[in-house]
Amino acid sequence: MHLPEVQHHLIQGLHEYVCSYVGCILAIIYVYIPSYSFRCSHANREQVFLGARSISTQVVRNRMKSVRNIQKITKAMKMVAASKLRAIQTRAENSRGLWQPFTALLGDIPSVDVKKNVIVTISSDKGLCGGINSTAVKISRGIHKLNSGPEKECKYVILGEKAKAQLVRDSKKDIELSMTELQKNPLNYTQVAVLADDILKNVEFDALRIVFNKFQSVVSFVPTTSTVLSPEVVEREAEAGGKLGELDSYEIEGGETKSEVLQNLAEFQFSCVMFNAVLENACSEQGARMSAMDSSSRNAGDMLDRLTLTYNSTNLISLHVHYQNSSSIHHYRIDRDYFWSISLGGLIQQGSGLLFFPCQMMTK
Repeated sequence: MHLPEVQHHLIQGLHEYVCSYVGCILAIIYVYIPSYSFRCSHANREQVFLGARSISTQVVRNRMKSVRNIQKITKAMKMVAASKLRAIQTRAENSRGLWQPFTALLGDIPSVDVKKNVIVTISSDKGLCGGINSTAVKISRGIHKLNSGPEKECKYVILGEKAKAQLVRDSKKDIELSMTELQKNPLNYTQVAVLADDILKNVEFDALRIVFNKFQSVVSFVPTTSTVLSPEVVEREAEAGGKLGELDSYEIEGGETKSEVLQNLAEFQFSCVMFNAVLENACSEQGARMSAMDSSSRNAGDMLDRLTLTYNSTNLISLHVHYQNSSSIHHYRIDRDYFWSISLGGLIQQGSGLLFFPCQMMTK
């Protein structure tokens, strides 16, 4: 063989070797680098997807936990209100016998026309008891508007924090006296008599109008107004006739005058009516709180059922979508590797056979 032919065969073999080697390198670049980047991006997407799924279900799980804790609190408050109601209800029923004789003797005259009116609004110190406080405040405002005028004055005496918080917004100048935190301990008649005496000494009035909620049942209470007249107004109404005119038929013993007897009767009537009103309002408060907490517990149970369904459906859908994405990506990667392995095998067969086995091992 001549030297030019040898050189020609060497150059041709070297050219084929270089081409096959370069083709192998390009095939490796085109196969493994995109496949690796694709797998990395898929892994990142999978992590983000799993993270988003875990966050959404975690939010629902946290909300379920909060609702469950609130349900426990409302059930406990319902039991506490029920126990307090049983104790106060007996005392309230027994106190009704104190003011009924005064109503039979002196009557209850809510429409009496006087110049100085004092509204005694009884409410609770705590909330979560329905609308008993709003009802008492609404009636008090209506009485205040009805008995206000150029020749009349109407003031407030407030028992309870909730009524004070509402009336101080628009009637702060008309509040003569306010007392709070009266329901921390059960009140007896002596304590209520001291409160009534304090009101009588510090407030001038012709008629006291006591606004409270009269207890009927756990789910029913009646807004009530009781009127207590001053001794001067009682004497004036007795002289005018009517129900109070029957007082002249009684004989007074012991050397006391009629005005002194009426003064004592008015003070005693006010303390008895106040005692009954405080107990009736306390019964209404506990009954309304018991009913409100029962409704809250049932609403929490319904919300917990809806959240459980949402959590289960969200979790099931997320798992199904995750399975579908993982399956499709796996098949795509297999098809891609198989395609490039066939192409690479064909390319290598055109070149040197020495590179076939290493490249075939790499494609696997």
